[in-house]
Amino acid sequence: MELEKYIGVIVHRADLKLNNYYQKVVNPFDITVDQWEILVILWEKEGITQKEIAERLYKDQTNIARMLFKLEKKGFIHRVTHETDRRSLRVYLTSKGREIKDEILAPSIEAYRKTIDGLTDEEVETFRRILSAIHNNVKDL
Repeated sequence: MELEKYIGVIVHRADLKLNNYYQKVVNPFDITVDQWEILVILWEKEGITQKEIAERLYKDQTNIARMLFKLEKKGFIHRVTHETDRRSLRVYLTSKGREIKDEILAPSIEAYRKTIDGLTDEEVETFRRILSAIHNNVKDL
């Protein structure tokens, strides 16, 4: 089979381009795409643990801890020791982290719209479903 026909190759190439594009979108806010993902999770629900964030993002807890440290240094979040497990930390937004939400989401949504330009809602949903199926096929291999 030709290289360009392998799904993994196509997905990887698209991921590289998407990541570069989204990094340009969030650069003005002095954050990385990975840090943006954490903020999006916290805008949905604050007070979750570092472990829960790592699980949601399919990332190593050590890497998440580093990203959280950087977000904390920038004043977007703060961490509090879990009330029943001293080894665990809960993550909360600061007022700065809450206030910047609309500023960051507007260009993020615009970038998303550009990403799916020319696709119908049905095609986007089908694409999500197919990618999820592929992920489920390989996640435990």
